[in-house]
Parts: sequence; C-alpha cells; structure tokens
Amino acid sequence: MSSKFKVGEDAIPHFVTFTVVGWIDVFSRECYKQIITDSLKYCQQNKGLILHAWVIMTNHVHLIMSSNATKIEFLVRDIKKFTSKQIIKAIENNPEESRKEWMLNLFGYAGKGNSHNKDFQFWRHDYHPIELNTSEKFSQRLNYLHNNPVRSGLVWEPWEYKYSSATDYCSNGRGLLKIDG
Repeated sequence: MSSKFKVGEDAIPHFVTFTVVGWIDVFSRECYKQIITDSLKYCQQNKGLILHAWVIMTNHVHLIMSSNATKIEFLVRDIKKFTSKQIIKAIENNPEESRKEWMLNLFGYAGKGNSHNKDFQFWRHDYHPIELNTSEKFSQRLNYLHNNPVRSGLVWEPWEYKYSSATDYCSNGRGLLKIDG
C-alpha cells in the first residue's frame, strides 16, 4: 500500500471510504443504513471515535474521523467487521428483501475468493485514509462528502439528505449523529 493511503496521526481528521463489494446498492434500504449509524454512535460513545462528517450513499460510506483514544485503523476494522456481520444477517432475515438471493450470492462469491473471510465479504478491504492536515484539505473533502447525494441525484441540496452530517454544517438543525466539528 502506498504511503498516500496510510493513516497518519490519529488525532488529525482523516477522510475514509468504505465501499460495498461490487458497488452493490445495499443502502437503498433504510434498515441497513440504520446499522451503520448505530455502529458509529457506539464507536463514538465507547471507542473514542471523533466524527467530523459523514454520509451514507447507496453503496459506500464516507467519513471524516479522528481519535485521541484508539487508532483509526482499529476503529475502521471494528466498524467494518461489526457492520458486515449485522448487515448480512439483516439481509438474510429480511422477508421483504427482493434482492436477497442475488446479494448473498455476490457476497458469498466475494468471500470465497478471499482467504480473510469464512463465508461472505461485504466491504472491500481498502478504505484509503487521507490525512486532512490543512484547513484547505478538510474543506475540500467536507464539500465533496456533503455534495455526494446532490451529485447522485438523491436530493437538491446537501442538508436535505437524512444520512449525512450536512444538516449540522449547513443549517441550525442536528443530524442523526453527534458531530465534532
């Protein structure tokens, strides 16, 4: 892995991306997005996650995160491990999931091709951390993250998207997760 994609100083905000294998649009269902927000809340309360910004798209998640207590790589590992198991279980047990067989087959195929997984692989292994050690870098990634739902045609304005910290930055409202700006 090149030095461009290594975690720098954990206390400095980092832009990270978690991508679903095959870019599968799992997060078009609210119940799966809820697993992500619950996991992030837990890590904020119990593992030292400092969340500066976030967005959940249909097939990936962007975070700007830091920590004074836990290494970012350990937080990412724990979030991805927990959410992958919970989301797979939720897909398996969701009687209304019309894409269940298709998604589980794809996750199973990805898992069998990877010695790190027993049955399924949900997330791609990379997360490309980028240290945001200047206000210019932070601002650029923050704007990119918050405008992702707009570019994807999900909303007209960033603060209209429920699964994002744009509400916290662009209005007087509070979003679903506590933001440490």
